[in-house]
Amino acid sequence: MRKCILILMVFVGLIQSCKNKDAVRNQNVGGALGTSYSIISITAEEMDIQQEIDSVFAVINQSLSTYIPDSDISRVNSGDSTVVVDAMFKEVLQLSKLIHRETNGFFDPTVGTLVNAWGFGPERQITMDSLKVDSLLNYVGLNKVSLNQNDQVVKSNANIYLDFNSIAKGYAIDRLAAMLDAKGVQNYLIEVGGELVAKGRNVIKEKSWVVGIDDPEMKINRSTRILINLNNRALASSGNYRKYRVDEASGKKYVHTVNPKTGYTQLSNTLGVTILADNCATADGYATAFMAMDLDDAFKVINENDRLEAYIVYIDENGDTQEFLTAGFKAVVVE
Repeated sequence: MRKCILILMVFVGLIQSCKNKDAVRNQNVGGALGTSYSIISITAEEMDIQQEIDSVFAVINQSLSTYIPDSDISRVNSGDSTVVVDAMFKEVLQLSKLIHRETNGFFDPTVGTLVNAWGFGPERQITMDSLKVDSLLNYVGLNKVSLNQNDQVVKSNANIYLDFNSIAKGYAIDRLAAMLDAKGVQNYLIEVGGELVAKGRNVIKEKSWVVGIDDPEMKINRSTRILINLNNRALASSGNYRKYRVDEASGKKYVHTVNPKTGYTQLSNTLGVTILADNCATADGYATAFMAMDLDDAFKVINENDRLEAYIVYIDENGDTQEFLTAGFKAVVVE
């Protein structure tokens, strides 16, 4: 259940105009969390927030990055039971358990052991067969992880490997949004690796924030499939059409999504999922889970959850591309 950085959002109509001369467009761009970011904020006066942005990414990495050897999560994964996790770790774990429960276990950060074994994580890839998969499945299950009263991680098996990378990017965006909210910024658009949070409007252009969703059928050249108005919501996307590995001996394609139920990389007729939610960590987690689920199961969860709006591109039984949009998602599509 590894989430790739894809279905990147393209910004539309963000060139500064003169419709509102009393507003200043600030933009911070750079690289973090293994991807790029762009933060656009509109304020009455020019604002420099680069130091605060760097600080947010730094604390996120120190808490949740599996790519940093001395981060809290890396130490937990290496068997250090003395680590006292911070509030961010606790919040991400709590949200992960909620999404795990509501998706019947298809969102599961403990699938990291399998993600690594299949060659899609920071650890060493191994040769996989049915016996090895069955063995590693013993280390999968978020119900096998808890926190004690001292905020230390308790694992039922020392080999359980936590990987929050499929939700941490969205959570980082939420923390950036909280930082801007604390500064009283009323209008902003935050994008990190294709996930977004929007607040207010593009008051310089006197219009909503408008973003585009990539066409998942365009494997090489980027192309926007639809445009939407993103108003005071978060958006996250996931897909399996670009990031994959091909076995040199067999030529078989292995996509990046690992099914936590079976332990195998997921071959799916779902091309891409985009989720709207109140916060980006939530959207991020559900978008990941729906890539691992059967379509009918994903539709059921979406229809029963009034906190989510969804746009899914998939291949039907005839091999034709189809689209599924909830009523709330249809309402924000730019005609």
